[in-house]
Amino acid sequence: MAHHLYLRIYVALLVSLGLAACLFGLVHWAYDPEHLNSGNEAMTELASSVLPPASAPAALQQAVLTRWGKRLQTDLALYTPGGEPVAAIGKPLPPLSKAQRNTRLFGPMAVFTLQLQDGRWLVGQRAYGKSASFGLLAVLLLVAMMVAAAAYPVVRRLTRRLERLQSSVETWGGGQLATRVAVEGKDEVARLATSFNQAAARIEALVGSQKSLLANASHELRSPLARIRMAVELMQDQAAPAIRDELTRNIGELDQLIDEVLLASRLDATAELARSDEQVDLAAIVAEECTRMGAGFEAAALTVAGDARLLRRLVRNLLENAARYGAGSSVHASLRWQDKETIVLDVCDSGPGVPEAQRERIFEPFYRVPGASESAGGVGLGLSLVRQIARHHGGDVRCLAGAAGGCCFRVQLPTPWPVV
Repeated sequence: MAHHLYLRIYVALLVSLGLAACLFGLVHWAYDPEHLNSGNEAMTELASSVLPPASAPAALQQAVLTRWGKRLQTDLALYTPGGEPVAAIGKPLPPLSKAQRNTRLFGPMAVFTLQLQDGRWLVGQRAYGKSASFGLLAVLLLVAMMVAAAAYPVVRRLTRRLERLQSSVETWGGGQLATRVAVEGKDEVARLATSFNQAAARIEALVGSQKSLLANASHELRSPLARIRMAVELMQDQAAPAIRDELTRNIGELDQLIDEVLLASRLDATAELARSDEQVDLAAIVAEECTRMGAGFEAAALTVAGDARLLRRLVRNLLENAARYGAGSSVHASLRWQDKETIVLDVCDSGPGVPEAQRERIFEPFYRVPGASESAGGVGLGLSLVRQIARHHGGDVRCLAGAAGGCCFRVQLPTPWPVV
């Protein structure tokens, strides 16, 4: 049974139902009218022998009824065979005619009616009968608590293991491929954890192989590319200017592609490692890159924690993308505080912009907006690298509509040195 979770849940349910049935049986026995009536027969004989005969003075009958009412802690009323009251003790009881109709009421709160051997009627109600309904509720509550107590350990143990499994899966899905789930027990949940660990190990190995292959291939392309560049330089005087310029441009794109693929591979390979927390003067980087590109800028003096080389690549890629697809419009960059712990970098242009449906997809590797010309240059990895670098530093990037047309790329980065 320990190897099958459904059996454990089923047995826990059966045990809980069994406990509930036992407790309900106890309640039924305690409040069963037949059980009470069998006791009433004995009480009839006892009352007939204890009470004075009907011919005794009323004062004597009252005194005996009072004594026994106090000893039994019961409210009592004695009537003649014709229904005339003779004596009473305790709280007022229903009239004899009404009490006779309620002899089948269940529970100790019921008024019981006994006909003595000489024809007189004895009506009674236990002194605690008024609060007996609360006792019934307490018993029912006890039943519910017993069922809950019997089922809770099994259910909670199961859900706690499932919660740990869910947490590990979410961590793994967030990019930490080395995450594994603790295997507890031998049931279906344990087998699921084992299967997940095996699948995660295979996927981690496959992704690692793919990253290694991509990085090695990109690195190995450097050598033939260098030879091609040298050959082009040697034949410059022999080739036509248009062909020479086209070859030079293509070699430049290949060089840029290899460089960005290598950088993307390194970012993927070190995604789980702690990033550099050196103080980087991001305002100076923005100013330098904007000056190089001839773009306008407005930068507040601030620093961030991160890798200066990667942050420079982020700014450069955004400026080059704006210049390449901005249709010759002016490019402007601004760096400011958004709140006390977040800074914002906006790089905007006044070009044709990006359709709203495409604003998320343009961050995918090698994706181009429909209608974009390849002659504009670019290898399709620039914005993907921008997002990787931003997330590597704990931030993110979005593409927004520009206030004066075009589009605006907004990078949000956290800083460990908040404004005070």
